[in-house]
Amino acid sequence: MSARTLFRTLTVAAATATLGAALITGAQAAGPGAAAPEAASPATVRPADENPYLGIELQGLRAEQRTMYPAGHPVTFWALVLDDETVTRHYRGGQFFLYAPATGEFGSFLDTDIAVRTVRDPRRVVIADSGFMRSHPRVEVRYGNPDRPKRAFTVATATIWM
Repeated sequence: MSARTLFRTLTVAAATATLGAALITGAQAAGPGAAAPEAASPATVRPADENPYLGIELQGLRAEQRTMYPAGHPVTFWALVLDDETVTRHYRGGQFFLYAPATGEFGSFLDTDIAVRTVRDPRRVVIADSGFMRSHPRVEVRYGNPDRPKRAFTVATATIWM
């Protein structure tokens, strides 16, 4: 299996898991004396409607609903993208990358439907992995050399206050 096929498969799986998370977390078990709640009709169940990034402090980022078409089927998902002010700044000589400074781990961006570690264009900074975002108290979009993340310039941050 080629790396491109593997990344596409992982991206589709991540998008599906993100969309299904609202359904799974919203399910409630009925108590011993209570009746189970009525199931919502398919028209009212829309997992992509709930922003998974609520409660995260964003600086230089904004949440945006996007749609991609893996295998010709539309999948709507939430992603973090750079805000308009940050996108219009002039960048030269480096790459954007997602970095968790507390652990030194790298995240990935979603480029079309492929997970990539770095991008050169600020409009291609698309963070769709809410699991990575929620597993680190602070995540930064940095610009510079990903091999030297501590020297790179912090462009945007997402912070979860506990």
